Amino acid sequence: MRLDWLARESGRILELFLWHLGLSLAPVAIGLLLALPLGWLAQRAGLFRQALLGTAGLLYTIPSLALFVLLPAILGTRILDPLNVVVALTVYAVALLVRTVSDGLETVSPDVRQAADAMGYRAPARFLKVELPLAVPVIAAGLRVAVVSNVSIVSVAALVGTPQLGTLFTQGLQLRFLTPIVTGIVLCVLLAALLDALVLFLAGRLTPWQPKGR
Repeated sequence: MRLDWLARESGRILELFLWHLGLSLAPVAIGLLLALPLGWLAQRAGLFRQALLGTAGLLYTIPSLALFVLLPAILGTRILDPLNVVVALTVYAVALLVRTVSDGLETVSPDVRQAADAMGYRAPARFLKVELPLAVPVIAAGLRVAVVSNVSIVSVAALVGTPQLGTLFTQGLQLRFLTPIVTGIVLCVLLAALLDALVLFLAGRLTPWQPKGR
């Protein structure tokens, strides 16, 4: 490790870290907002549930690099536009979270739903105030997977010129210089661990009735 290089490039490394953070978080947040109604629909789709979940799952099989290259033609953006990365990773987040939301809602007891109906909750209010809070632990588990996956996939976008920690990998390979590569790996692992801890913390705050440490 070249500490002098780290000191000289610290400002740029911080900038790449913040880009990586934003590109990792924004798609998960957008993906969750889209997955909540889709997961609710899938949970109530009966015979069509598996077809809907299977279609969502297929989205995750699209190679990320191919999606980064194709999206500019579809969206009319420049190939270096970070919007391409956000859209691509949102697709992956939705693909992961639709099943998670559906499975989380499936864990809510029918007796709980009947009790909510008896108390006068209409379907939208019952979903937001009763079913969704009880599904939080399962949804949080899926969010942890989505967040950590995004941290990894974002680095691939360096191949199409989007600035983030993956840029350190391409720089190190081009210069045959190990320090940027090791720095990028360490920061990606650190970022994934921090975001995973953030999801756990938020899930704990949203479910105070859950035993601590669960």
